[in-house]
Amino acid sequence: MSSETEAKLRKASELLSNLAGDPSVPRNIRRLATQAKETLMKKGEEPSVRAALAASMLEEASNDPNIPMHARTSIWNLLSLLETVRE
Repeated sequence: MSSETEAKLRKASELLSNLAGDPSVPRNIRRLATQAKETLMKKGEEPSVRAALAASMLEEASNDPNIPMHARTSIWNLLSLLETVRE
């Protein structure tokens, strides 16, 4: 795995931690963020596969009508970042 890919995964993990720790975000979204982070950091799978799995979880979360706008924006930024890992 390239150092650029590792840096992207670390950045995504950090953003997911921030989202999971934000008390203004509904609990189900924080739980999804935690699960996405665990998926992203799981060893043994290709980085692109982990990024795709995490992105699919986040896409589900971004469609939640109860999510605050700042959290939705964070998720969209995360999805953009994870999209670059998939390539």
